[in-house]
Amino acid sequence: MKKITLFIVVLLLTGSAQAQTFKLPPFQKFKLKNGLTIYLMEQHEVPLINVSAVFDAGAVQDGNRYGLGNMTADALLFGSAKYTKAQLEEKVEYVGASLDTYADKETAKLTASFAVKDADLLFGIIQDVLTKPTFDQTEFNKYKQRQLLQLTQQKESPRNVINSYFNKFLFEGHPYANPVTGTPTAVSAITAADARQFYQKNYTTDRAAIAVVGDFDTAAMKKRMTDLFGSWKTAAATSPLLTEPTVAFDKSRVLLVNKDDARETTFLIGGKGITQNNPDFIPVTVVNTILGGRFTSWLNDALRVNSGLTYGAGSRFGTLRKSGTFAISTFTKVSTTTEAIDMAVQVLDSLHRTGIDEKTLTSAKNYVKADFPPRYESASELASLLTDMFSLGFDESFINNFQKNVDGITVAKTRQIIDQYFPKNNLQFVLIGKADTIRDKVKKYGTITEKEIKADGF
Repeated sequence: MKKITLFIVVLLLTGSAQAQTFKLPPFQKFKLKNGLTIYLMEQHEVPLINVSAVFDAGAVQDGNRYGLGNMTADALLFGSAKYTKAQLEEKVEYVGASLDTYADKETAKLTASFAVKDADLLFGIIQDVLTKPTFDQTEFNKYKQRQLLQLTQQKESPRNVINSYFNKFLFEGHPYANPVTGTPTAVSAITAADARQFYQKNYTTDRAAIAVVGDFDTAAMKKRMTDLFGSWKTAAATSPLLTEPTVAFDKSRVLLVNKDDARETTFLIGGKGITQNNPDFIPVTVVNTILGGRFTSWLNDALRVNSGLTYGAGSRFGTLRKSGTFAISTFTKVSTTTEAIDMAVQVLDSLHRTGIDEKTLTSAKNYVKADFPPRYESASELASLLTDMFSLGFDESFINNFQKNVDGITVAKTRQIIDQYFPKNNLQFVLIGKADTIRDKVKKYGTITEKEIKADGF
């Protein structure tokens, strides 16, 4: 899934002295009569145009047909009113452009990048793909067989699927529990007609945005976008807006996923996180950098550098519009499962017990501001940022005030952040490993629920 997590936006502002004072370049935002939101940002450094389109059509809209949003997004490129799938691929490739679609937990996106000289061709293709997809049945059936094979293969690697188990464990009963790529049983039953119906219901202009960033004149591009999409008629969105999930636990729990041939135990430890637009997003980012967000973090020092229990350990906040998750993640030999889990829990506990001193805080603030490589210097990254602002509910003030807000974090503020956002009690554990070997050892962490990794779904 392609979301802005707690460190990605940070990357926008770092990498050089100039980046530290970064301000989002000026852009225009307007809405067409059909409700479609348009962002336009001129960037004249190179003769390229980048497009990002976002729709409220992610996995949260799947219902119990898991994978339908993801399959629908992919199927947009299986043919349109003017072009077959092969013709789309040939025309895009011939001019050296890129055109991709995908879905994540909350949204579906189309992204494109092309030379200014090819704008007429590519904008025509984008309009045709977005407004008149055919959902070709033959292409869809071939694609579905590939998806089913991938769903089987992905469970060979616990690191590929543990987040899906974790989300299901934390968000049980809420659409955030839906696995983006689906399950074999659900995907097997999905047809091209289902994808077409999902498209008609969820690709609606009143919950969508298109960002265009690149070498163009804003007035001329505004006319182009109005001509291309102003007459696009869709039904009004009927899917209810997401509610905030209840993510609160009265006890520690363990989900033990058995993989008979596992030589390692892969695990996540965590609980509730924060939303993308939480006012404490930045101080949470800084504190998490110390705990597990960089190579010299406390978790990596303890589990990799000092003990050699793993090749890497960290922590992260995964943010969504209505909720989020916090997780410590790593893997270790089966024989050192509890040793690694105990150490990870001890590091989290030390964050609560000792807090952060001024020297450590200063180091983390400097790291967040300066040591990440820039991620939003290109037009394609800026286009994606604009549609993320639309879908995740934050605005340019977050970016423009980033440097000031990082500098303003105090030791006292970190104490409040730790107490409020970093879980301490009733932790949730998800482990993938050889259950017969570790079952008795891990029951000390909480009430155990067991699953087989070969079983359908998560």
